[in-house]
Amino acid sequence: MQHILYGYQGSGSAAVEAGLVIAGLPFRIVDAASWDDKSALDELRSVNPLAQIPTLKLPDGTVLSESAAILIHLGLEHPSSGLLPSEPSARALAIRGLVYVAANCYSAIGIIDYPERYCIDADDDTRKRIIAGSRARLHSVWDTFADSFPAMPFLGGAQPGALDLLACVVSKWSGARAHLQASRPAFHELLTSIERHPKIAPVLDRHWPPKPQ
Repeated sequence: MQHILYGYQGSGSAAVEAGLVIAGLPFRIVDAASWDDKSALDELRSVNPLAQIPTLKLPDGTVLSESAAILIHLGLEHPSSGLLPSEPSARALAIRGLVYVAANCYSAIGIIDYPERYCIDADDDTRKRIIAGSRARLHSVWDTFADSFPAMPFLGGAQPGALDLLACVVSKWSGARAHLQASRPAFHELLTSIERHPKIAPVLDRHWPPKPQ
């Protein structure tokens, strides 16, 4: 009995993959992405009509989508994993943070990547303005996140948890890391330390191979 993770290299599925590793759960990866017609796209669509990744099929056949929802489920279903804090108020803060990243950061990235979905018949100048405004919004909400969710020493407590994983992965896109390095250097260093954690580094190195020295 294993989980089936539909994902793709360099995508948000890295956060869920790392969560499954931390929880010690058996899983199989199916490479699928809407932008790769040679991937298992039809199989992905059969379980998730939106063809979004990550999508996780549980051992009982239940299908979960949305990164935050998947990580919350794994944390609640496997409390000993540490993906969610055991203390109620800390757990509530972590769940709030997961939804914050999904609702604010992930959503802005979606507009940056696909501005044409949000403005019909937009000319090139309009597209550029939409992207610029969305990127400025994205960087602003990351600043607010950094100010609102303290490290203890990680966002999930003594060890990295679900919130650390999602923040680490989603902050890789649309210039957020470079912005945070300048605006919130302590938070940028936290993200770097999450990436170096021995349980997380192998997953992220597979998704974003280190550049040769």
